[in-house]
Amino acid sequence: MNLFDETCFECSKLITTKYSTSFSTGINAFHKRFRYPVYAIYGFVRYADEIVDTFYGHDQRLLIDEFKVETFKAIERGISINPVLQSFQQVVNQYQIEKELIDAFLTSMKMDLDKTAYDDTGYKTYIYGSAEVIGLMCLRIFCENDTVLYDQLVPKARSLGSAFQKINFLRDIKSDFEDRGRTYFPEVDFSNFTETDKRLIEADIKKDFDDALEGIKLLPKGSRLGVYVAYVYYLQLFKKISATSAIAILQKRIRVSDTQKLGLYFKAKLHQKLNII
Repeated sequence: MNLFDETCFECSKLITTKYSTSFSTGINAFHKRFRYPVYAIYGFVRYADEIVDTFYGHDQRLLIDEFKVETFKAIERGISINPVLQSFQQVVNQYQIEKELIDAFLTSMKMDLDKTAYDDTGYKTYIYGSAEVIGLMCLRIFCENDTVLYDQLVPKARSLGSAFQKINFLRDIKSDFEDRGRTYFPEVDFSNFTETDKRLIEADIKKDFDDALEGIKLLPKGSRLGVYVAYVYYLQLFKKISATSAIAILQKRIRVSDTQKLGLYFKAKLHQKLNII
């Protein structure tokens, strides 16, 4: 790897570590050959998310449109002077990640500029593009062009991405609803959010988690622990949210402490040694 490419991947790594301790720790559990590619995916999706979530006072619609154009231009040319897009395009081209997945992701990002409430169709479309396709991009990396294994694990990867995103929605209700005016869950009134509403959402998430775990156990050895670490982090967050009242999660953001994350990491490694995963 030449100096320019290495620097670009290191930029994506820096973005990941600055924005998410959970994912950066999980990525360290991957075999070394998978780390840079996953950092590249995360750096790309994080920058797109920043455009629609924080770039207030700027023309966000123009910025996300330009980001999309530059993304596909980088993939087509095989080069970009934007370090995030340079590392991303290398991964896309090396692992033959479908452009349809990238397009679906950017479409969901743009939906955040237009939508404040979702019906069932819009909800599923948004989750697919904002989360499930990210799991599929990573799955392309983990399967290393083994199309049979990839096709087998597609539904499980989608379930895991879906579970993560739905938990994010529950965790971030306060900021999404109060600050951005967004309500992702269809037919849920967050001005009158009930325990029944919350339990129905949680039942849906549990099904996703159960399906996803079956797929994690079938992942190649070099990627299995890293994905499992992310799984147990989110499962712990899910347990904390489930133990919190509907009223309380409207008032505060539930999180897993760094100390808990460290304990979960070592527990996950133990599970690997015992062949539980």
